[in-house]
Amino acid sequence: MAFSNTSYLLSPSSLYRFNPALFSHHRRHNITYPRFPFRILNPRFVAVAASENGVFTSSEIGKSFDFTSEERIYNWWESQGYFKPNFDRGNESFVVTMPPPNVTGSLHMGHAMFVTLEDIMIRYNRMKGRPTLWLPGTDHAGIATQLVVERMLAAEGIKRVELGREEFTKRVWEWKEKYGGTITNQIRRLGASCDWTREHFTLDEQLSRAVIEAFIKLHEKGLIYQGSYMVNWSPNLQTAVSDLEVEYSEEPGSLYHIKYRVAGGSRDDWLTIATTRPETLFGDTAVAVHPEDERYAKYIGKSAIVPMTFGRHVPIIADKYVDKDFGTGVLKISPGHDHNDYLLARKLGLPILNVMNKDGTLNEVAGLYSGLDRFEARKKLWSELEETGLAVKKEAHTSRVPRSQRGGEIIEPLVSKQWFVTMEPLAEKALEAVRNGDLTIMPERFEKIYNHWLSNIKDWCISRQLWWGHRIPVWYIVGKDCEEDYIVARSNDEAVRKALQKYGKNVEIYQDPDVLDTWFSSSLWPFSTLGWPDVFAEDFKRFYPTSVLETGHDILFFWVARMVMMGIEFTGTVPFTNVYLHGLIRDSQGRKMSKTLGNVIDPLDTIKEFGTDALRFTLALGTVGQDLNLSTERLTSNKAFTNKLWNAGKFVLQNLPSRSDVSAWERLLAHKFDDLEHLLGLPLPEHWVISKLHILIDSATTNYDKFFFNDIARETYDFFWGDFADWYIEASKAHLYQSEDQALASTSQAVLLYAYENILKILHPFMPFVTEELWQALPNRKEALIVSPWPLTSLPRNLTAVKRFENLQALTRAIRNARAEYSVEPAKRISASIVANSDVIQYISREKDVLALLSRLDMQSIKFTDSPPVDVNQCVHLVAGEGLEAYLPLADMVDISAEVQRLSKRLSKMQTEYAGLLARLNSSNFVEKAPEEVVRGVREKAAEAEEKLNLTKKRLSFLQSTILVSD
Repeated sequence: MAFSNTSYLLSPSSLYRFNPALFSHHRRHNITYPRFPFRILNPRFVAVAASENGVFTSSEIGKSFDFTSEERIYNWWESQGYFKPNFDRGNESFVVTMPPPNVTGSLHMGHAMFVTLEDIMIRYNRMKGRPTLWLPGTDHAGIATQLVVERMLAAEGIKRVELGREEFTKRVWEWKEKYGGTITNQIRRLGASCDWTREHFTLDEQLSRAVIEAFIKLHEKGLIYQGSYMVNWSPNLQTAVSDLEVEYSEEPGSLYHIKYRVAGGSRDDWLTIATTRPETLFGDTAVAVHPEDERYAKYIGKSAIVPMTFGRHVPIIADKYVDKDFGTGVLKISPGHDHNDYLLARKLGLPILNVMNKDGTLNEVAGLYSGLDRFEARKKLWSELEETGLAVKKEAHTSRVPRSQRGGEIIEPLVSKQWFVTMEPLAEKALEAVRNGDLTIMPERFEKIYNHWLSNIKDWCISRQLWWGHRIPVWYIVGKDCEEDYIVARSNDEAVRKALQKYGKNVEIYQDPDVLDTWFSSSLWPFSTLGWPDVFAEDFKRFYPTSVLETGHDILFFWVARMVMMGIEFTGTVPFTNVYLHGLIRDSQGRKMSKTLGNVIDPLDTIKEFGTDALRFTLALGTVGQDLNLSTERLTSNKAFTNKLWNAGKFVLQNLPSRSDVSAWERLLAHKFDDLEHLLGLPLPEHWVISKLHILIDSATTNYDKFFFNDIARETYDFFWGDFADWYIEASKAHLYQSEDQALASTSQAVLLYAYENILKILHPFMPFVTEELWQALPNRKEALIVSPWPLTSLPRNLTAVKRFENLQALTRAIRNARAEYSVEPAKRISASIVANSDVIQYISREKDVLALLSRLDMQSIKFTDSPPVDVNQCVHLVAGEGLEAYLPLADMVDISAEVQRLSKRLSKMQTEYAGLLARLNSSNFVEKAPEEVVRGVREKAAEAEEKLNLTKKRLSFLQSTILVSD
């Protein structure tokens, strides 16, 4: 990469073409940066560095990083095989299995979060030399995919049942082949360095074999059974759904108060129940009150007549489950249609009545209401209750309504015949894994939630009434009882053989029509993707158990805990040693992103505007386990960070020797910054920045190992921007542009290159694209950054040098602030007397050229002394730190008489404004009648005006005293 001899100078905000009058103030650090004229660079400073790999071939690094280069860089990485595990170094492997996104999915910020965090882990460990594998894949997403294809068919006027199962499944596979790669292509766009040659799909032959094997093994141990129990039922989808696929929302509705007459009592003996679902009263099997509720004590043990059921009686029972202070204190028990009522009925031995068909219509138990949709029945029932005098009142009520995540309809609690897994024995092993330290959950607070859920776990409903998914490997015998006579087999042929052995000739079998819950196959993901049940598979032997499971904390129970249980059950060990849980991505106001609120931020649109690196860096700044508020301001700030990194690279490149200058490169490469003696011999700025860099490397490495990614991001940001770019680059210009000492310039060049290389390495896992592009622009790159060795740790550093340079910084800031306060012209050089003890003077004076450059001082008029100057009363006195002071002659900075006149006029104007504010505040009419926020605003303005007024008075008094002394 060749650079012209045009001179550029790096500013805190961007790279400016040189302007001798430019004097930039950087708000972030409240310091002022001088820009100095300098001669055309010596040819030895012209950088020439070009990659010879045929991909990074631009002749000159651009003004800024071109986001469109990301795809080119990614394709090059993949084509070189960098995403595959490398066993050359023979270290312990590091493996992450990607949480498989739904094959129907489209990239959202949740995906962007897990891809960013997992890719950070993978890239860091790859650079550490470990054989690193990130296993990608997608989930068949039973409900979601079937819905998508059903809607597509509906647009053609075709219904699923008209096609039949085989043809419908064929259509779904066709859809998958055509559209199923969308989400993985989008994940690539985020820079995911997965081994795509090992990509899996949950309905692949290998994974399907693992699912069947898992079902059979659990069934053989008596852990899978069939029965009728309460499930979440989706009437529109016609299937049971998992708890995770039910979303609750607070919605306005009605609370219906209904009379239940007491059997055998007078006309005044009745109980009032309050319900949000009156249509379920046909399934009532009891009415319950609290045993200590005196209002209803006389009715306990009697019977109530269920309205509109032609006199059906149910017992009136007492149970402490009833909240006597909620509503009327009377509870209708409908065990077939309420989770809590179901559990109560099981405890008390009450019968269970189901009044609803699978499509959400009422069945024959509802009598005259049979065939009506549940909501139509509710409306008609209430109308007839009003007519019969059994309706007490209907009032507005906000309810927590369960809705299907996929279909959107209201979920119906329903007792249904399903397949279940007995979870308690599996859960105990998963609890023990955390107790004995085999499994670490981050953040630690989620261990309590994990333990609580597993300690109170319910059996898992694993069957779904769908056509798309893993078919349950159970076959029934025609003419036999389905619950008693069935065969579990790995294939239809095996099922036939077993049936013939058990029942003899002429037996006819048919397979269970249901499929397994998608989460069942997902719970096998970490080991089935590595070859299980073949425990001798090469990948299984090499990579299992995996290193980390990274996912959102919202699926800790539904997926993570189940993987732990299944992993221990089938492989004898935890499937991963660490669980890293991230939070949700929320909008800038902390609200959950939703289409309804219109606050969804599209990752692909974000990438187009800000770049992938800025998005990744922003997401990585979140604290583990905490939700992250994503805002345009954050993205803009980190896009600026990307630009800053780019511009720093341009500066480094421009100030390296020409590739043809062999002797210059020999001097540069002779520097050994891993040697303490060499470090101690460096000038103070170089000594300081290398020490700070080595401290950063150790801290970043430790935090990478602990998964404290937000700490790495903040520390590296602060070092690069605050130390390297804002201070060292500026300080290096004294050696590069103002010194005739080639050895000194070579030292600065070596430090610039060494520090910048290591900054790129530390940032690469976070910002892979821009760092790789910059790395390839550096001279003598023999390998890609993605596979370059991680920086060594425990390298020498000198805290004394760090403290000394901090003193120089403090002195520079004090002088800059004084120049700004007195509005000194940017191009004007001033004199200064630096007062300190001999030790401080010794090291500060050695950096006289750096101090002059950074503080805009006249090199010939800087004095170093151990006592104040004689004209101290005519100087601005600065205290930079303990034992370090500076005196700046006032006459060097301003025309004192003119400044006195200017300040006097300004003071008069300020006094007038301040008096006006006080007059308003002293007016009782204003204070009592004006809005509170207006009065508060005036008070704040008055306080601010008073402070400015006092400062101006002090400054004016000082200037006037200076004139008197001078006279």
